[in-house]
Amino acid sequence: MKELIIVSCQERKHKYNRGGNERIDIPNLLNRQFAVTKPDQVWCGDVTYIWTGSRWAYLAVVLDLFARKPVGWAMSFAPDSELTAKALQMAWELRGHPKQVMFHSDQGSHYTSRQYRQALWRYQMTQSISRRGNCWDNSPMERFFRSLKTEWVPTTGYQSFSTAQSAIIRYITHYYSDIRPHWYNGGLTPNESERLFREQSGRVANFS
Repeated sequence: MKELIIVSCQERKHKYNRGGNERIDIPNLLNRQFAVTKPDQVWCGDVTYIWTGSRWAYLAVVLDLFARKPVGWAMSFAPDSELTAKALQMAWELRGHPKQVMFHSDQGSHYTSRQYRQALWRYQMTQSISRRGNCWDNSPMERFFRSLKTEWVPTTGYQSFSTAQSAIIRYITHYYSDIRPHWYNGGLTPNESERLFREQSGRVANFS
C-alpha cells in the first residue's frame, strides 16, 4: 500500500455515552441477540445524516439481521416519523408483508411516536428499543452506516439531494447487497446468503 500510495479509509474514533435505562413501555426485547436463524425474523432501523450541497438530509434504513441486508430506506430533509415510517413501509411491501417480525431501534422520537408505533401495530410487528445512550444495543445499524460513510459517501458530501439519493440507492441495492462480501455472512454478500438459505430450506422441505 505504501509503494502504491494507497491509504485506507478510517473513521475517527468517537466516544459514546453509556447508559443502562430502558423505556418502561417498550423493553429491549432483542437484548443484543443479533444472530437470527431466518430472514424477516428481526429487523432493525436507524437514521443518519448526509450533506447534500447546502443542507443536511436524513437517511432512514431498515436492516434484516439475518444476512445484514438493507430491505427498506427513505431520505428527506426532516428526521421525523414520516421518514422512518416510509422506510418501514418499503421494507414491509418489498418483503411480501411478513408477520411477527421484531423491529429494533434506538429511543429516537421518530421511532417511539404514536405514528410510528401505529405503523408497527398495523404491520403486526413487535417493537424493541435500545437502552438509553447505548449505541451497542443497535450495533448492526451503526456498522452499516459506518460502512456507507467510509466506503461510499464523499468526505465533502454530495452536491444535491438527488445526487445523494441516487448514489446511496446504488450502494444499498448493488454494491452492499450484491458485491461487497460480509464477514458476518462468511464472506458472502447479503443477497447470496439469503439465496443459499432459501435453497437449503427448499431442500429440507422436500425431504420432510
